[in-house]
Amino acid sequence: MKMLAAPATVLALWAASAQAAPNDEIAKRLEPVGQVCVQGKECKGMEVVASAGGAGGAKAPKDIIAKHCNACHGTGLLGAPKIGDKAAWKERADHQGGLDGILAKAITGVNAMPPKGTCADCSDDDLKGAIKEMSGL
Repeated sequence: MKMLAAPATVLALWAASAQAAPNDEIAKRLEPVGQVCVQGKECKGMEVVASAGGAGGAKAPKDIIAKHCNACHGTGLLGAPKIGDKAAWKERADHQGGLDGILAKAITGVNAMPPKGTCADCSDDDLKGAIKEMSGL
């Protein structure tokens, strides 16, 4: 009888440890993939992201255009007015209320262009500078 107790004990310990590993793995897989942070409140692990976003200063129009605008406005993709095509930009400005009208559409998004043209951390002045640079207005 004692000979059966030892293997049964080993088997029970092995089963318990084997069960613990999958539970730990399952818990790890169920962890949230992200978190929502509110400006002005502490958000652990987001210090690098906040500093990498370049918050706290104006961005150069050419940098914004290169990073966020050129993919569509460089080629005229989906009807976007091309960079430097003053006639197309002027026509758009005439229909949308000038440079401020174009800026308003850029902020909210227009047609296939997402709000702020994917530059979520750009200020309105940053966007206006980029639009002036692209349009020549």
